[in-house]
Amino acid sequence: MNVLVTGAKGFVGKNLVASLCNLRDGKDRTRPNLSVGEVMEYDLDTEPALLPEYCKQADVVFHLAGVNRPKDPEEFLAGNRDFTKTLLDTLKEANNACPVMLSSSVQATLVGRYDSDYGRSKLSGEELLFDYKKETGAEVYVFRFPNLFGKWCRPNYNSAVATFCHNKAHDLEVFVRDPKIELELLYIDDLVRTMLDLLEGHVTRCDYDGVTPVQTENGRYCLSPVTHRVTLGEIVELLDCFVAQPKTLYLPEMKEGSFEKKLYSTYLSYLPKEKISFFPEMKEDARGSFTELLRTKAFGQVSVNISKPSVTKGQHWHHTKWEFFTVVHGRGLIQMRKISTDEILEFYVSGEKIETVHMLPGYTHNIINLSDTEDLVTVMWANEPFDPSHPDTFFEEV
Repeated sequence: MNVLVTGAKGFVGKNLVASLCNLRDGKDRTRPNLSVGEVMEYDLDTEPALLPEYCKQADVVFHLAGVNRPKDPEEFLAGNRDFTKTLLDTLKEANNACPVMLSSSVQATLVGRYDSDYGRSKLSGEELLFDYKKETGAEVYVFRFPNLFGKWCRPNYNSAVATFCHNKAHDLEVFVRDPKIELELLYIDDLVRTMLDLLEGHVTRCDYDGVTPVQTENGRYCLSPVTHRVTLGEIVELLDCFVAQPKTLYLPEMKEGSFEKKLYSTYLSYLPKEKISFFPEMKEDARGSFTELLRTKAFGQVSVNISKPSVTKGQHWHHTKWEFFTVVHGRGLIQMRKISTDEILEFYVSGEKIETVHMLPGYTHNIINLSDTEDLVTVMWANEPFDPSHPDTFFEEV
């Protein structure tokens, strides 16, 4: 299947092209029934003479090209209507009635604040596509996108999320006039997944009740079914948590498919080089060091412990807290003894064969470096972050 992508260097285009190329090159094996051949990229700097050849070869067209913020409002029609007409005319000249997907906007509804030159230009592009379907019988898929966000989105342009992420990552001010304003947001990976679903014949159709899409089997429009409704204030609050993470080590809860998880990935994509790495606090003494790496309120704390040669660490127990000890370098002995008993459980561990040992509640435990020359490195996970006001940690030798 040969795919033509217009607007290939834009935000959506770059993400879609990257996914198509991964499928074409066999790097993405998650869609074994989807065979991608040539990926033809068309953008502002593409030689216009290539368009007729691309239109001859295409088995499907993703028409993502458009104008968002021109200097002259008349450029809206040139970018969103006139080029659409050029594309469709070129397909007709090539006698190619392949499916065409059009990226439109919810602003094409012309409802309320969306009654604009931009919205009218998008609406005119939609109508061209529907007329094209009547004339040629080609399948057409018109998507009215809500606000988009994700990696590679241009800040200070037409995405509040991109601007907020960029500014927070670069210690710039974020101005929010009304934090209660709610946005409907579509994550770029969810959108690209919808585009690939389309290639496999799976499309969610809808009609519109004002600006609200209503799913219906034979709807005129199409939609990406997963979106998020979030206020500007909530976005800024989450970004503040992300900014503070290298100091607090806390990550907010990020359930699978959640907005929080997608926003954090987006935020990271805007980090400047000097913020990509950070230095957690190493607590060092004569025995070695202990460094917390990560904390979450729901899933505990991850740390790395370095024991110097022949050193014993630990010698304490917990009422409720429990841990995993995983030696990743060196040779060690983990000992555990149930409180008020004499039986000692021993586990010889080594970085040569990774093994994870539970530190059980009610068992005093230690870890001994068996080497006289090498450090012992242990990754430790605790089911709850250490709380100095309620440490649940009591000294007792094994």
